[in-house]
Amino acid sequence: MSEVFDVAALCDAIVEGGNSGANLRADLEANMGNGSVAGRGVKQRRAIAKAITLLESTRSEHRLLADTLLNTLLPRAGRAFRLGISGVPGVGKSTFIEALGLFLIAQGHRVAVLTVDPSSSLSGGSILGDKTRMERLSVHPSAYIRPSPSSGNLGGVAEKTRESMMVFEAAGYDVVIVETVGVGQSETAVSSMTDLFVLMQLPNAGDELQAIKRGVMELADLVVVNKADIDPDAATRAQSQILSSLRLFGMHGHPDRAHHDQSIWQPTVLQLSALKAIGMKPPTCAAATDASAAASERNVAGGLGAFWAAVQTFRDLQTQNGQLAARRIQQTQAWMWERIEAGLKSRFRAHPAVQAALPAALDAVLAGRLAASVAARQLLELTIIQE
Repeated sequence: MSEVFDVAALCDAIVEGGNSGANLRADLEANMGNGSVAGRGVKQRRAIAKAITLLESTRSEHRLLADTLLNTLLPRAGRAFRLGISGVPGVGKSTFIEALGLFLIAQGHRVAVLTVDPSSSLSGGSILGDKTRMERLSVHPSAYIRPSPSSGNLGGVAEKTRESMMVFEAAGYDVVIVETVGVGQSETAVSSMTDLFVLMQLPNAGDELQAIKRGVMELADLVVVNKADIDPDAATRAQSQILSSLRLFGMHGHPDRAHHDQSIWQPTVLQLSALKAIGMKPPTCAAATDASAAASERNVAGGLGAFWAAVQTFRDLQTQNGQLAARRIQQTQAWMWERIEAGLKSRFRAHPAVQAALPAALDAVLAGRLAASVAARQLLELTIIQE
């Protein structure tokens, strides 16, 4: 049996904490003016969960309800800072996010985390276990963690990640973190939906050639070499190699990064240990002779404080030069075209003429009588003729 969704009640609980006696539109406009954020209790958390479930639903009767929900929450969206975090499996993304989330909450932020877990290509199931790695953050009242399956979606994110981000922003979370699945070199979708794209790397993860390969590396705004406490020398080498590659990328495809203009963000590389929540800074020659001085160099002087300081510098620079607003405009356009492409694919599969001709075309392809590309073109032409 299909779950019943009351969109007005959901929006009311998300934005105003369940003030059902007031007009929803009036409440939205009033809160936009005074900046207040209410409803941070259990009722709001349940409403957020139901809203994201509605957005992720594939049932046709839920589509219009989801559209109404998004349009109603739209005036409240867009105020949070969106942080995308990606990296290979085992790099420590979840550990880093928990440490960062607790660090930000201590400074008065409300943190929402969207984690994406890979779905099985055999069973279609997903473990959704990233939340269990964030034991302290997951129970904090100022944090909300929502795991979602990738459901075969490419790029390292879930199909409705953008829509889920809007729900969190409307609920008053001012930092939204998107954690991708463990990715390789080509999963770059998270960079097209966040304000700052952070790529996490490991020491001894490759040579100089690996560092300059195109793909996810050239899109990173900030690179973090995690687990630097295990092998500080290897972490320092990795930092140097990656920094050199980022400068090289700045000369090809990013002419605005090729010079040292202080008004433009230059991608940089940090070392830290998320497990110990400290930063690793290579000791100077003088400090290397003194064990206590070397330990001091590697202390919290880096760490989460330095990472967040870099994020704030990025945000300030990109806001002042207009790049942050331009980036969001481009992302909104890309989001629309992505949904158009997904909708066309869905309608193509549901088209009566295609459903009627598909079995014969598939048999011909499998029997070797018809090339797959020819069969695809013929099926596409059926939709054009019918229209």
